[in-house]
Amino acid sequence: MNPSFVHRYEIDSSRPSVGSALRDVALRAVAPALVLFAAIVGIGFLIMGPLGGLPAENDLSRSVASGRTALMNSVTMVWSHIGNTEIVIGVCVVAVALIWWRTKQWWYAVVPAIAIAVQASVFVAATAIADRPRPTVQHLDPAPPTSSYPSGHMGAATALYLTFAFMAQRIETAWLRRLVTAVCLLVPLLVGYARLYRGMHHLLDILVGLVNGIVCALLAWNYLRRKTADERATAPARQAVSS
Repeated sequence: MNPSFVHRYEIDSSRPSVGSALRDVALRAVAPALVLFAAIVGIGFLIMGPLGGLPAENDLSRSVASGRTALMNSVTMVWSHIGNTEIVIGVCVVAVALIWWRTKQWWYAVVPAIAIAVQASVFVAATAIADRPRPTVQHLDPAPPTSSYPSGHMGAATALYLTFAFMAQRIETAWLRRLVTAVCLLVPLLVGYARLYRGMHHLLDILVGLVNGIVCALLAWNYLRRKTADERATAPARQAVSS
């Protein structure tokens, strides 16, 4: 990935106004998310329409459920709970507060909150329209009122922890930066496997949830207009010429 994208908040750390930040959220995160929403809904209609609900995915869920063990039931319970709404929101609130306190940059600290908010909006609207039944296996977690498609747990965990992975690139100690990044990238995968294992989602529900989370994390990370390194380097020269 382009280093200037990953380090955009370090390259340009200037403080935006609240009004300009809100406009950027609307234009650079919310508006593109509408396209994502349309794509996810379109795939949902395809699954429940011409593809007949993809019965092969139900067979996969039954196969996974047949290999359950007491140990993995306990382990995946923890993994699944990481993606619960209350856990995701709680972790996000604490992270935003700590990052704001440490950096004094509210416009940077709110990135994880924007990511999960946009992801949740896309998920809630899409799942209400798609209305895909959950796999016909024993559900090891309480089934929320939303449909199986797409996975909200997967989308929320991906959106949150991918933004944390971006933020981790500020860590100066190389081994710690790599470790934190690896953990942040691993967490959503564990959540996704747990949701499949515990019979809460079909495989495609999880994959589309993953895409939802990734796209929303990228939109959130890019929500604020920032100058590139080249633009900041040439700005003094332009000002000198104009004066």
